Amino acid sequence: MVMAKSKLSYEESRRQRMEENKKRMEALNLPLLAQALKKTPNSPKPSPMKRAGKPRTYEVQMVEVVAERVMIPRRCYATNRHRDMANRVYASDEARAAAMVKADELELSLGSDHPTFVKTMLQSHVTGGFWLGLQVSFCKNHLPKGEEIMTLIDEVGAEYPTIYLARKTGLSGGWKGFAVAHDLVDGDALVFQLIRPTTFKVYIIRVERPGQASSEEST
Repeated sequence: MVMAKSKLSYEESRRQRMEENKKRMEALNLPLLAQALKKTPNSPKPSPMKRAGKPRTYEVQMVEVVAERVMIPRRCYATNRHRDMANRVYASDEARAAAMVKADELELSLGSDHPTFVKTMLQSHVTGGFWLGLQVSFCKNHLPKGEEIMTLIDEVGAEYPTIYLARKTGLSGGWKGFAVAHDLVDGDALVFQLIRPTTFKVYIIRVERPGQASSEEST
């Protein structure tokens, strides 16, 4: 009997504690919170890649820029006209002056119907850079104010297009072709006659080259 009474008293006290705990939970609304937690699905944790964010992508657009430039057709020249700068031959002062005198006489014979000027050739004109600077006053008075194609016509009527740069008052692209084709050398004197606004007639006075005089005298 004692064991039965003690067991009943234990069960009774246990039931009473459960009732008291239930009342406390209801007072704190804990059952409702527990049900809400059960109904709410577990939100997945963001992956490290998502937390870091997607790498930015950039769209690269290729823009074609076309510069306005005067194109000069290329000409083919014989390889034997190649200028070796290591073997440059410089004209003597006497030979250069003699060529200039002949060029001046030719200029006078052309008359005054078209503007003219005389230019003596230097190494920079006929080898290496092949840049021909013109008379500044002539350019300002007679030539175009901007970049333009200037045609050079030699004494047999062959035409050579060149690029005239007004800002630098000289001939650039295309001048090399003319110089190589006519085998111009240091000391040659050229007479430029402006027969049209963008066209020169060019006369060449050859400088006396080393050994040339002796060979002519022997004949």
